[in-house]
Amino acid sequence: MYAVVKTGGKQYRVEAGATLVVEKLDGEPGSAITFDRVLLVGDGEQVTVGTPTVAGASVNATVLSAQLGEKIIVFKFKPKVKYRRRTGHRQRLTLVRIDSISADGKVAKAEALAEADAHVNAPKAEKAPKRARAARPPRAAGAVAETAGSSEPKPARRRAARPKPASEESGAETTEAGSAEQAEQE
Repeated sequence: MYAVVKTGGKQYRVEAGATLVVEKLDGEPGSAITFDRVLLVGDGEQVTVGTPTVAGASVNATVLSAQLGEKIIVFKFKPKVKYRRRTGHRQRLTLVRIDSISADGKVAKAEALAEADAHVNAPKAEKAPKRARAARPPRAAGAVAETAGSSEPKPARRRAARPKPASEESGAETTEAGSAEQAEQE
Protein backbone atom coordinates (compact mmCIF):
# COMPACT_ATOMS: atom_id res chain seq x y z
CA MET A 1 0.00 0.00 0.00
CA TYR A 2 1.25 3.48 -0.82
CA ALA A 3 -0.07 7.02 -0.46
CA VAL A 4 0.60 10.54 -1.73
CA VAL A 5 0.84 13.02 1.13
CA LYS A 6 1.00 16.81 1.00
CA THR A 7 3.17 18.60 3.57
CA GLY A 8 5.23 21.77 3.45
CA GLY A 9 3.70 22.74 0.09
CA LYS A 10 5.08 19.61 -1.58
CA GLN A 11 3.68 16.17 -2.39
CA TYR A 12 5.46 12.95 -1.45
CA ARG A 13 4.78 9.34 -2.41
CA VAL A 14 5.22 7.26 0.75
CA GLU A 15 5.13 3.60 1.71
CA ALA A 16 5.10 2.00 5.13
CA GLY A 17 8.64 1.69 6.50
CA ALA A 18 10.15 4.34 4.22
CA THR A 19 12.12 7.33 5.51
CA LEU A 20 11.38 10.77 4.17
CA VAL A 21 12.98 14.22 4.42
CA VAL A 22 10.35 16.97 4.57
CA GLU A 23 10.34 20.64 5.47
CA LYS A 24 10.51 21.43 9.17
CA LEU A 25 7.74 19.93 11.29
CA ASP A 26 7.02 20.60 14.95
CA GLY A 27 8.02 17.62 17.01
CA GLU A 28 10.96 16.26 18.93
CA PRO A 29 12.88 13.19 17.75
CA GLY A 30 10.88 10.12 18.72
CA SER A 31 7.47 11.85 18.67
CA ALA A 32 4.60 10.68 16.46
CA ILE A 33 3.09 12.77 13.66
CA THR A 34 -0.06 12.19 11.61
CA PHE A 35 -0.42 13.42 8.04
CA ASP A 36 -4.11 14.04 7.36
CA ARG A 37 -3.76 15.56 3.89
CA VAL A 38 -3.64 12.32 1.91
CA LEU A 39 -4.26 13.01 -1.78
CA LEU A 40 -4.14 9.43 -3.11
CA VAL A 41 -4.08 5.90 -1.74
CA GLY A 42 -3.02 2.91 -3.81
CA ASP A 43 -3.49 -0.71 -2.78
CA GLY A 44 -2.44 -3.11 -5.51
CA GLU A 45 -4.77 -2.56 -8.49
CA GLN A 46 -7.18 -0.36 -6.53
CA VAL A 47 -6.33 3.37 -6.48
CA THR A 48 -8.40 5.94 -4.58
CA VAL A 49 -7.98 9.55 -5.61
CA GLY A 50 -9.21 12.27 -3.26
CA THR A 51 -11.15 15.42 -4.16
CA PRO A 52 -8.88 17.08 -2.92
CA THR A 53 -8.12 14.59 -0.09
CA VAL A 54 -9.16 11.01 0.59
CA ALA A 55 -11.78 10.99 3.38
CA GLY A 56 -10.71 9.06 6.47
CA ALA A 57 -7.19 8.34 5.20
CA SER A 58 -4.15 9.14 7.31
CA VAL A 59 -0.46 8.40 7.44
CA ASN A 60 1.32 7.95 10.79
CA ALA A 61 5.01 8.74 11.06
CA THR A 62 7.76 9.08 13.66
CA VAL A 63 10.19 11.99 13.75
CA LEU A 64 13.75 10.68 13.56
CA SER A 65 15.79 13.91 13.54
CA ALA A 66 15.98 17.54 12.54
CA GLN A 67 18.65 18.66 10.10
CA LEU A 68 19.71 21.44 7.79
CA GLY A 69 19.56 21.27 4.01
CA GLU A 70 22.29 22.22 1.58
CA LYS A 71 23.51 25.80 1.64
CA ILE A 72 22.13 27.96 -1.14
CA ILE A 73 23.98 31.13 -2.13
CA VAL A 74 21.82 34.08 -3.17
CA PHE A 75 23.85 36.65 -5.12
CA LYS A 76 22.24 39.83 -6.40
CA PHE A 77 24.16 41.94 -8.89
CA LYS A 78 23.40 45.06 -10.88
CA PRO A 79 25.98 46.04 -13.49
CA LYS A 80 27.51 49.51 -13.69
CA VAL A 81 26.26 50.64 -10.27
CA LYS A 82 28.50 48.63 -7.90
CA TYR A 83 25.55 46.80 -6.34
CA ARG A 84 26.37 43.33 -5.02
CA ARG A 85 24.61 41.44 -2.23
CA ARG A 86 25.60 37.93 -1.17
CA THR A 87 23.53 35.96 1.32
CA GLY A 88 23.13 32.29 2.10
CA HIS A 89 20.23 30.09 3.16
CA ARG A 90 19.96 26.61 4.70
CA GLN A 91 16.48 25.14 4.86
CA ARG A 92 15.47 23.41 8.09
CA LEU A 93 14.37 19.84 7.41
CA THR A 94 12.88 16.95 9.38
CA LEU A 95 13.65 13.27 8.79
CA VAL A 96 10.57 11.07 9.39
CA ARG A 97 9.88 7.33 9.13
CA ILE A 98 6.46 6.25 7.86
CA ASP A 99 4.97 3.78 10.35
CA SER A 100 1.54 3.06 8.89
CA ILE A 101 -0.94 4.03 6.20
CA SER A 102 -4.64 3.65 6.91
CA ALA A 103 -7.56 4.11 4.49
CA ASP A 104 -10.99 2.49 4.02
CA GLY A 105 -10.53 0.40 7.17
CA LYS A 106 -7.29 -1.14 5.85
CA VAL A 107 -4.01 -0.52 7.63
CA ALA A 108 -0.55 -1.13 6.19
CA LYS A 109 2.09 -1.21 8.92
CA ALA A 110 5.83 -1.05 8.44
CA GLU A 111 7.67 -4.33 8.79
CA ALA A 112 10.54 -4.70 11.22
CA LEU A 113 9.92 -1.51 13.17
CA ALA A 114 11.92 -2.92 16.05
CA GLU A 115 14.97 -3.27 13.81
CA ALA A 116 14.59 0.29 12.54
CA ASP A 117 14.18 1.63 16.10
CA ALA A 118 17.30 -0.21 17.18
CA HIS A 119 19.18 1.22 14.22
CA VAL A 120 18.04 4.80 14.89
CA ASN A 121 18.42 4.73 18.67
CA ALA A 122 21.65 2.72 18.70
CA PRO A 123 24.71 4.56 19.95
CA LYS A 124 26.70 5.99 17.12
CA ALA A 125 29.90 4.23 16.29
CA GLU A 126 32.99 6.16 17.16
CA LYS A 127 34.66 7.78 14.24
CA ALA A 128 38.03 6.47 13.30
CA PRO A 129 40.76 8.87 14.39
CA LYS A 130 42.17 11.05 11.70
CA ARG A 131 45.49 10.00 10.33
CA ALA A 132 48.38 11.51 12.17
CA ARG A 133 50.59 13.63 10.01
CA ALA A 134 53.65 11.71 8.93
CA ALA A 135 56.71 12.78 10.88
CA ARG A 136 59.45 14.43 8.91
CA PRO A 137 62.55 12.31 8.49
CA PRO A 138 65.38 13.46 10.76
CA ARG A 139 68.22 15.42 9.27
CA ALA A 140 71.43 13.68 8.50
CA ALA A 141 73.36 13.19 11.73
CA GLY A 142 76.56 14.74 10.35
CA ALA A 143 74.79 17.89 9.17
CA VAL A 144 73.16 18.46 12.54
CA ALA A 145 76.42 17.89 14.42
CA GLU A 146 78.39 20.19 12.14
CA THR A 147 75.97 23.10 12.42
CA ALA A 148 75.40 22.68 16.13
CA GLY A 149 79.02 22.11 17.23
CA SER A 150 80.95 24.45 14.97
CA SER A 151 81.75 27.91 16.21
CA GLU A 152 83.18 29.06 12.89
CA PRO A 153 81.13 31.61 10.99
CA LYS A 154 79.59 30.45 7.78
CA PRO A 155 81.28 31.67 4.62
CA ALA A 156 79.41 34.43 2.84
CA ARG A 157 77.77 33.41 -0.38
CA ARG A 158 78.95 35.17 -3.47
CA ARG A 159 77.20 35.49 -6.71
CA ALA A 160 78.99 33.85 -9.61
CA ALA A 161 80.23 36.27 -12.26
CA ARG A 162 78.07 36.23 -15.34
CA PRO A 163 79.83 35.47 -18.60
CA LYS A 164 79.64 38.23 -21.16
CA PRO A 165 77.30 37.68 -24.08
CA ALA A 166 78.90 36.59 -27.34
CA SER A 167 77.87 39.80 -29.12
CA GLU A 168 79.88 41.97 -26.74
CA GLU A 169 83.00 39.80 -27.03
CA SER A 170 82.93 39.75 -30.82
CA GLY A 171 82.18 43.47 -30.93
CA ALA A 172 85.24 44.20 -28.79
CA GLU A 173 87.50 42.23 -31.12
CA THR A 174 86.27 44.02 -34.19
CA THR A 175 86.73 47.32 -32.48
CA GLU A 176 90.32 46.51 -31.53
CA ALA A 177 91.01 45.13 -34.98
CA GLY A 178 89.40 48.13 -36.60
CA SER A 179 91.45 50.53 -34.46
CA ALA A 180 94.66 48.62 -35.30
CA GLU A 181 93.94 48.93 -39.02
CA GLN A 182 93.26 52.64 -38.63
CA ALA A 183 96.58 53.07 -36.82
CA GLU A 184 98.50 51.35 -39.65
CA GLN A 185 96.89 53.51 -42.29
CA GLU A 186 97.96 56.69 -40.57
